[in-house]
Amino acid sequence: MSRVVAEDYSPSRDSGTMPFYTQSISMDFTNHHPQPPFSSTATSPTLGQLLKNVGDVRREATGNGSETPVHQVLELGSTNLEVPRSISFVLSFNNLTYSVKVRRKFRLRSILPSRNIHRPGATTDSDPVGGENLFTTTKTLLNDISGEAREGEILAVLGASGSGKSTLIDALANRIAKGSLKGTKTLNGEVLESRMLKVISAYVMQDDLLFPMLTVEETLMFAAEFRLPRSLSKSKKRLRVQALIEQLGLKNAAKTVIGDEGHRGVSGGERRRVSIGIDIIHDPIVLFLDEPTSGLDSTSAFMVVKVLQRIAQSGSIVIMSVHQPSYRILGLLDRLIFLSRGQTVYSGSPMSLPVYFSDFGHPIPDSENRTEYALDLIRELEGSPGGTMSLVEFNKSWHDLKLSRNGRGEPDGGGLSLKEAISAAISKGKLVSGATNNDAISTSSMVPTFANPVWKEMAVLSKRSFMNSRRVPELFGIRLGAVMVTGFILATVFWQLDSSPKGVQERLGFFAFAMSTTFYTCADALPVFLQERYIFMRETAYNAYRRSSYVLSHGLVVLPSLILLSFAFAATTFWAVGLDGGLSGFLFYFLIIFASFWAGSSFVTFLSGVVPNVMLGYVIVVAILAYFLLFSGFFINRDRIPPYWIWFHYLSLVKYPYEAVLQNEFQDPTKCFVRGVQIFDQSPLGDVPTSLKLKLLESMSNTLGMKITSSTCLTTGADVLQQQGVTDLNRWNCLWVTVAWGFLFRILFYVTLLLGSKNKRR
Repeated sequence: MSRVVAEDYSPSRDSGTMPFYTQSISMDFTNHHPQPPFSSTATSPTLGQLLKNVGDVRREATGNGSETPVHQVLELGSTNLEVPRSISFVLSFNNLTYSVKVRRKFRLRSILPSRNIHRPGATTDSDPVGGENLFTTTKTLLNDISGEAREGEILAVLGASGSGKSTLIDALANRIAKGSLKGTKTLNGEVLESRMLKVISAYVMQDDLLFPMLTVEETLMFAAEFRLPRSLSKSKKRLRVQALIEQLGLKNAAKTVIGDEGHRGVSGGERRRVSIGIDIIHDPIVLFLDEPTSGLDSTSAFMVVKVLQRIAQSGSIVIMSVHQPSYRILGLLDRLIFLSRGQTVYSGSPMSLPVYFSDFGHPIPDSENRTEYALDLIRELEGSPGGTMSLVEFNKSWHDLKLSRNGRGEPDGGGLSLKEAISAAISKGKLVSGATNNDAISTSSMVPTFANPVWKEMAVLSKRSFMNSRRVPELFGIRLGAVMVTGFILATVFWQLDSSPKGVQERLGFFAFAMSTTFYTCADALPVFLQERYIFMRETAYNAYRRSSYVLSHGLVVLPSLILLSFAFAATTFWAVGLDGGLSGFLFYFLIIFASFWAGSSFVTFLSGVVPNVMLGYVIVVAILAYFLLFSGFFINRDRIPPYWIWFHYLSLVKYPYEAVLQNEFQDPTKCFVRGVQIFDQSPLGDVPTSLKLKLLESMSNTLGMKITSSTCLTTGADVLQQQGVTDLNRWNCLWVTVAWGFLFRILFYVTLLLGSKNKRR
């Protein structure tokens, strides 16, 4: 039986805080239906239904064509609320058991024989159980948990810290790896497939994972773009967001940014309601929440649960974990499950708590909060020699007695099959994600896996990324400043290099430093995904968008900034250093720098999908880039690298852009870098008088049988490339290889997202 418990509203209070959709219900039934809104034949309207004629209802209520609603009070104290209504969905779970293996802690007392006598029912680290060994021990997190949750009701899971509340929510939400969880989960008597559950449900994590620089309205609008189908117009999506803002009580905070430690934003309670809103934008059938009231004050917590009650009454199943609800929150809950060390110690209605504990021999005093007394008693029993086993056994016998008295009760889903129930829900406006109620298709095909095509997901993701970047322009400004400062320093240090042998060596040093700098400046991409990781996992866990769409949009979004950085660095250094090639040489120089930024950014992005935190990521990036520079061919030529390290030379990201700029600089066969007496500049004879150098050249000419004068060219650009071992690939091939490295690391990033973002327990 569905039960609605409402707080006493006063007219003065309701006029300012009552959601407009509730007012619309009252006016709609008053003007068009003689029967009361909560009669036995009427079901609670869904959010989708309310949006269909919301504009007409507003205009009709005002009578003057405007859409400003007349504030009226919806009386919830009617006795009709207790009249039973049709139940479309029943989620049942039976004998859920989940165990994990943990590493055994070795202590001196576990090795030496102990004289202590163990307490009855207790185990120690030194007592192996079945399936255990000397190094691991089995810990049972859920032990034979059974129950059910019904449409229109809130099922709350209670217990002390470590009792298994979050584990049970994860088990029901299919967030435990297949094969690790034992037991059955059914919806209307049919086994619930993982794909189906993802589409018809939503999961709200305990932490508020939101973009801090987006406003409340923008956050919900992006959620609507992801979860609502493309066939729904933008105006309808915006109308749905506005209705949801009203439903969540966020109208006054709609234009306020979410905020973080450095930016003032919405309050904790408002933030929590936004987290709920982004997951119910598509009006799911089942809503899971992991401690939605954690960290909130009493008033904020009550408002959050009040919102959840409205969601349940709109035709959803709401299952949440809560640590210790207040008296007011307890009045909003329909079913409770108390857990103690993974076992059920109570399952039933909040109204039955006094009778249950009275029958157990521990009556609840009238002056005490029922849940607080129950949790204190459970904690006291946990510290006793027998633990809570007596309460666990009493719960089983108590339920068996109730079943024998009351019979089996109504069938799951009121006799409706899962397909029929989903069709009915879709026809009422649930699952606004492109779902269909075509009877000719199977249950698993009634709702699409994703609401939008890939290109639409990419467009929304790119728009959100650009908006976030625009709100924090100082991040790109600092990066651009770092590149400009580096380019200015290099330009002034290597100012207008000549074509002498010393100029050749200085050019080599400039290119090695410049190419490695482009990779090091890409390290700022490391925290981008690390900060978004859990937002990404939350959004993709229930098919808000594809992982491939995220990877593609992530790569596209960085391109404009990389182009600007590349042009700034190339323009700062090319002519100042005196590099060769003219305009065509500059364009290739710009392209290879851009390719280096692309490859470096992709490499760092791939690492961000592997490493767990920023500090470890920076250490790995700096170390690997140093190895790339070492084996690039600048410090030691390819011909001199030991055979057992030559493979790293070809894996070096710095090698290919370094060789490309060398070929771009020394490709002119007519340009000479060593003439006549300059051959002695890099030898001990470099300081002898010029006249003596000319005599030495004349002597060498006689010995070699060829004439060598002070103007004879002895070393060209091709000779420099040969000396540096740059003979494998031409400059364009080096460019394409560098670009290909960038695409390879983007593909590897996608693989890490597939393997590392399952967001499931093992």
